[in-house]
Amino acid sequence: MVQKAKILLVDDRPENLLALEAILSALDQTLVRASSGEEALKALLTDDFAVILLDVQMPGMDGFETAAHIKRRERTRDIPIIFLTAINHGPHHTFRGYAAGAVDYISKPFDPWVLRAKVSVFVELYMKNCQLREQAALLRLQLEGSDKSSAGDAKEPAGLLAELSARLAAVEEQAEALSKQLDDESADAAAVATAAHLERKLTGLRRALDALEPGTGSGAPSVPSQN
Repeated sequence: MVQKAKILLVDDRPENLLALEAILSALDQTLVRASSGEEALKALLTDDFAVILLDVQMPGMDGFETAAHIKRRERTRDIPIIFLTAINHGPHHTFRGYAAGAVDYISKPFDPWVLRAKVSVFVELYMKNCQLREQAALLRLQLEGSDKSSAGDAKEPAGLLAELSARLAAVEEQAEALSKQLDDESADAAAVATAAHLERKLTGLRRALDALEPGTGSGAPSVPSQN
């Protein structure tokens, strides 16, 4: 069963949260509400999120301050943030949003289809990264098993290698399709860059896996970093 991604919705107005839930419910992911910046930071302490939709104008800790806290934390600094604002203060205000770490800045009222499409891209990227981490964990287990196994136990690691290769191939195919989709839709530069980073990690994992095949070299390769 594929685990659903979590999307954090941050807005001090309940009606806005309800509207966001109505728009994003079609993505069939887990939507988590937060009615303030403080509440959002608490949610980020325990859960992993694919993307954060963050209202700029909130009493107390506003969206800019909340984003600054998110980007300072190692656990959360790479989570994409989409700012939502009901007021357009001009280029300087928009620049402040990007400077705070936003990948996008959308003014209300926004097009529901556009918002849903933007969020879906980051959900897909998040799911691909989760799959990549799973493949890396399996590879590490295989490497540890190779160090402890004898020559007579070679059939079991070989079978695991074949399974790993097949599963990695499926992720590679999906990542390639996603990259083509982003190119065709002229997506946000941040989304394209994230997809390219994912492809580089996949390439590194494939090289490490190929090095484990019989006759391709000696010694256990290092597993690529997932940062």
